[in-house]
Amino acid sequence: MPTRPAPIPFDPSFEVAEEDEEKSILELIETLRSISEKTYADSGHALRSVHAKSHGIINAELRVLEDLPEALAQGLFAQPGSYPVVMRLSTTPGDVLDDNVSTPRGLALKVVGVNGPRLPGSEGDVSQDFVLVNGPTFNAPGIKGFLKNLKLLARTTDVAEGLKKGLSFALRGIESVIEKAGGKSATLIALGGHPETHILGETFYSQAPLLYGRYVAKLLVAPVSSGLVALKNAAIDMTDRPDALRAAVSEHFASSGAEWELRVQLLTNRDTMPIEDASIPWPEDESPYLPVARIIASAQPTFSEKSNDASDHALAFSPWQGLAAHRPLGSIMRARKASYEMSRRFRAEHSSAIPAELEVRAEVED
Repeated sequence: MPTRPAPIPFDPSFEVAEEDEEKSILELIETLRSISEKTYADSGHALRSVHAKSHGIINAELRVLEDLPEALAQGLFAQPGSYPVVMRLSTTPGDVLDDNVSTPRGLALKVVGVNGPRLPGSEGDVSQDFVLVNGPTFNAPGIKGFLKNLKLLARTTDVAEGLKKGLSFALRGIESVIEKAGGKSATLIALGGHPETHILGETFYSQAPLLYGRYVAKLLVAPVSSGLVALKNAAIDMTDRPDALRAAVSEHFASSGAEWELRVQLLTNRDTMPIEDASIPWPEDESPYLPVARIIASAQPTFSEKSNDASDHALAFSPWQGLAAHRPLGSIMRARKASYEMSRRFRAEHSSAIPAELEVRAEVED
């Protein structure tokens, strides 16, 4: 069996800013805020500018595996141990849509009670957040491409939902043809062409890299319990069921638990594993995703109108909320810092929700 290449220690020279990056980030923030303002005017609720609709909030436990080799025993995963974790399942648009408008899915993790030097802006917090989407790559190489796609998405924010359903149906048909030919279009999927499948069967990816202690890595969270594995690509009928995904998650957790594996892919080749282009997959034959932790959830309620409205509005996730050992890397991640901060401020300005970190800190101290 051939020896795998060693992971490459991080060097600051690995990151290279885009031309006019700060200007592009400001324009990105303006576009995201416009989405939030439109949805607030329409609904009276201060929603996230992306990933507005929640399909379930799950309380679980993250268990760091024992006897990890040095390259994997980094940061949060340096020592075996267990942490409470809050999981939020979502879909990507900034408005709350009928699930028949089928878009990419997200998974946000808030690992509670972690210790160590913090990222700037999250000093005093106690969580490590990971923000993931059900695709291995981002739909643009960097900020300029991200901004172009976001503007396209923003123009659909005020479109009547019936038109969005029709568009989504058409895009799913086109995407199906592309996939049968061996391809996939991230743009079509983002606009509503995602297959109508069970969200609990998905594997979720960080898409962009982050520090992994001394090294650099991408992360994924994959279902491993038999009940979840059986849901991979399982079709769900969305017809006249605006909250079909939410109902499917609730139905599963009403009687069953779930288990996922958290895996990391270490950077071993700078030529084939770019940091600044999040649209290029890192070859798994060069560096496979390797397990570092398990996430275990028991049967539980995952949604109720009263409790989820309160907790969902209060929860804030950001890849920049965490340990310095897991600093996000690359232009997409740099853009996310300012955009997530804007979204959190907008919701704080327009609602009475208590910031999630204050609630979490109170629970840990108790």
